[in-house]
Amino acid sequence: MSTSSSWRPQAAMVLAGGMGKRMLPLTKDIPKPMVRLRGRPLIDHVLDRIAAAGVGRAVVNVHYCADKLEAHVRQRKRPQILISDERQQLLDTGGGVTKALPLLGPEPFLIHNSDSVWIEGVGSNLERLFSVWNPDIMDSLMLLASAATSLGYEGPGDFAMDKDGRLERRGERQMVPFVFTGVSIAHPRMFEGAPQGPFSINQLWDAAIDNGRLFGIRLDGLWMHVGTPEALIEAERWIESEDVA
Repeated sequence: MSTSSSWRPQAAMVLAGGMGKRMLPLTKDIPKPMVRLRGRPLIDHVLDRIAAAGVGRAVVNVHYCADKLEAHVRQRKRPQILISDERQQLLDTGGGVTKALPLLGPEPFLIHNSDSVWIEGVGSNLERLFSVWNPDIMDSLMLLASAATSLGYEGPGDFAMDKDGRLERRGERQMVPFVFTGVSIAHPRMFEGAPQGPFSINQLWDAAIDNGRLFGIRLDGLWMHVGTPEALIEAERWIESEDVA
């Protein structure tokens, strides 16, 4: 299923435009990506991981408290930061990526939620994701975590995965093993004919499933769903116990 292990995306889309309402009161005056985990903003954990994986350019979309977030990320040297401005209208995940396509370029790119953090297992999960990516058979490749063991997640899961890594959505009243971590590789062709304005990227993933072109790999380590102040506290405890900086 893999191409060359040396391939890596040149650009990443970091989704950072949401309102962060579930993280109140911590997000009263700052965007959720600037909420601190172990003394550093969530988005810096993400951007550091992206830079360490050799991705040179990150496009960050901004909406809520946009001035604060833009000023913060522009201080970085690595990766190179480009801003996709959604101050006038929040475009949701699909619309946000579609607007940013000219900044992301014509090649497959990484999509990374600004609050997706994990404790690595053996090696780098992003490196594994890059090594498995195969544009000949995939429109998108997702990093998935165990729904049963992920920190801060208690839902019925998002996807089932066959032996080849091909994904199917959870059916109604069904439980499935895997939850989406908010990290994936996407081919630009997945966005051809996409709607204008706000829409969820789930529409495009559903089309990829219908075409047999949505795949996944399992995260090695512990994924943390940092969605609430309580989950943030729990994530702090786990990271401290692992002695991970």
